[in-house]
Amino acid sequence: MNNWQEIITHDLFRYIDHTNQQNLLGKPYTALASFAIDDALASSVSDKESPPVLRMWVHPKTVVLGIPDARLPYLEAGIQMLANHGYQVVVRNSGGLAVVLDEGVLNLSLILPGVKQLSINKCYEAMVRFVQYMLKDRTTAIEAYEIVGSYCPGDYDLSINGKKFAGISQRRIKDGAAIQIYLDVEGKSKERAAMIKAFYEKSIQGAETKFSYPKIEPEKMASLRELLQIDLTIDDMKNRVINALHELSEELVVQDITVEEQQTFSSRYQQMLKRNEKISAIIGDFQ
Repeated sequence: MNNWQEIITHDLFRYIDHTNQQNLLGKPYTALASFAIDDALASSVSDKESPPVLRMWVHPKTVVLGIPDARLPYLEAGIQMLANHGYQVVVRNSGGLAVVLDEGVLNLSLILPGVKQLSINKCYEAMVRFVQYMLKDRTTAIEAYEIVGSYCPGDYDLSINGKKFAGISQRRIKDGAAIQIYLDVEGKSKERAAMIKAFYEKSIQGAETKFSYPKIEPEKMASLRELLQIDLTIDDMKNRVINALHELSEELVVQDITVEEQQTFSSRYQQMLKRNEKISAIIGDFQ
């Protein structure tokens, strides 16, 4: 696996903190808005209107579904169950399967240009190396490989001693890519996993499916607080993110969304609403 410097050659980074938003550009600040803003940033980075970006975001009680999840045979029953437990549900536009977000989960979006010359795997590796770097004073045991029994399993699951605490997805637009990771920092990771297990059971109900959905084993999941045995918080992780980015780049600028990016966001937000029409028909419009 390549190290950060072999993949990332940029000296200047832009940093955006969206962890405490109530609304975003006049829209309710749901995960749906976050995926739309990452699309806008990827387009901006691709067009060289912005340097590479690292954006942080947090959403309360949300289950983010992958595209294959939207084809579950009894999806309506599964979504209704999640809604009854107080969860918002969103189908994302990047790869992967169902994951749980809440106030104990920190999401990072690393948005890079020039990805026509960067393989999908190298972009994943960049995120892996970034997470390893920012936690290097606490552990050298972070590994990237598929954790069978976790939710949203993939080759770049991040784990410590076989317990998964993070998963990565990727979205490419023109010559830009948004590499998105959720980091289970604090909270009840096994309860999150049990929720996704129940969602699949409710949404499949023993029916045959062409796609092989994961068989969730909640004990395969853990938070960084549990794994590192320290009183780690979201604010602690935010500080680690910004410190690591300072150390790995020559210059860091803080700049929120530009006028041009707002325009792209608006169109991408409408696309996300269209993608989620089936969800909103079940549990109502996004608020």
